Amino acid sequence: QVQLVESGGGLVQPGGSLRLSCAASGTQQPFYYMGWYRQVPGKERELVATTTRFGDTHYSDANMQDRFTNSRYNGENTVNLQMNDLKPEDTAVYYCNARNSLAGGSNYWGQGTQVTVST
Repeated sequence: QVQLVESGGGLVQPGGSLRLSCAASGTQQPFYYMGWYRQVPGKERELVATTTRFGDTHYSDANMQDRFTNSRYNGENTVNLQMNDLKPEDTAVYYCNARNSLAGGSNYWGQGTQVTVST
C-alpha cells in the first residue's frame, strides 16, 4: 500500500523560509509526478508545484515560481519544497501528491502539514 509521509511544516514569520519534505513508500516504481497542493478552509485544494521523474517542474503561477523550489533527486519517490519569502497568504495545509497521470488513474495524498505565516 502506497503511503506518503510529509514533514517540515510549522510557524514562520513573514519573509521567512520553510522546507517541506515528502517520501513515498509501498512501491518500487517511481511516480511520474510528485508535488504539492495546498488548501485553506472554505476553498478548493490548489496546485503549488509538481515535478516529473525527469526533473521538469511546473508551478501554479509566476509568484510561486519566484519564491518556491520543488525538487526530486534522481527521479526517486521523494520530493522537497523549499519555500522562501513566505507571506501570510501562503498559510495553508500543504499536501504531498504522487501520481502517474494528470488525466486520471491512481492519485495518492499525504496527510497534510500545516504552514502558518504570521507575526
